[in-house]
Amino acid sequence: MTSLHQTYLAAGQKSAEVTDWSARIGWLVGLALFIALVYWLMREGWKWRGTLQSDLPELPVAPDEPGRVKLTMSGRYHGSTTAGQWLDRIVARGLGTRSRVELTLTDAGLDVVRPGAADFFVPAAQLREARLDKGIAGKVLTEGGLLVVTWAHGDKLIDSGFRSDISAEHNEWADTLNNMINNTEGAR
Repeated sequence: MTSLHQTYLAAGQKSAEVTDWSARIGWLVGLALFIALVYWLMREGWKWRGTLQSDLPELPVAPDEPGRVKLTMSGRYHGSTTAGQWLDRIVARGLGTRSRVELTLTDAGLDVVRPGAADFFVPAAQLREARLDKGIAGKVLTEGGLLVVTWAHGDKLIDSGFRSDISAEHNEWADTLNNMINNTEGAR
């Protein structure tokens, strides 16, 4: 290649355009503000839902003498909904907070211990049904991947979803809970 040809090629090349930093920064600030607005609206919606559900009574606590332990389970609590309406999440009284869970079924009822969230207790007389399902508000799993316990609280029926660390435990829990419910109803 001749030096004339190299000079011609070098003259034809242009340097890269200078980045317009002010426009780029403006777009980034606008995007950050939009994300903050969406987050704030979601948070306000969550708080509003809690306000609408504020008529929900305080959650019961476990009795000092709960009776004989029938079953225990470690896993995750995925939330509670209005019974039969798997997308109508209940957030009042901390029932909307997902967490780890330690379930204990005793003669007195179901003790739900949640590290980092409010614990609650479902007396045996308030248990209505247990079933295996595939989803609850915000969580969809394979068929039978979720233990859903229906219970009465105040004038409301509530479905609470649990997933065991050992999914084979779900069937035993559903059977034991339903037997306990049937025995409790027979005694009434």
